[in-house]
Amino acid sequence: MDLRNRASRWPALLLALGIALAAMRVALAQSPTIPLRINGHEVQAEVAHTPESRSLGLMYRKALPENRGMLFVYREPGYHAMWMVNTVIPLSVAFLDQRGVILNIRDMKPLSEDAHTAADLAGYALEMNAGWFRIRGIGPGTRIEGLAAAPEGQ
Repeated sequence: MDLRNRASRWPALLLALGIALAAMRVALAQSPTIPLRINGHEVQAEVAHTPESRSLGLMYRKALPENRGMLFVYREPGYHAMWMVNTVIPLSVAFLDQRGVILNIRDMKPLSEDAHTAADLAGYALEMNAGWFRIRGIGPGTRIEGLAAAPEGQ
């Protein structure tokens, strides 16, 4: 392929990228937010309950406020896994059973393709800034309150 053919692809690629970014902004703007309580700590959690919102997660964000996170709601309990592709914020993820009890917590490095998996059947996952759970003494066995306000997983 010569240089002219490569150059002619740029407008189409830029248009496709612009459309994808606009779709992400719309998806983020439509994410419901619910309050959660964890051992007396209030958290505002964006809810990712559709395949699209779960797939996007916290990708492309530059920062996450201190007591804000993302709650992933799954349609079926399972050994769900998370990774950090296109995610530049260091995060910790807590996998929760259907009752909202933390099964395990994993720290995740930015831009990593490493899979971080639930220790048992998880119905939810909560991502927070790296170390958020540890700093507050929150670990497996802790119950998260407020999950009833989350939409059902699709």
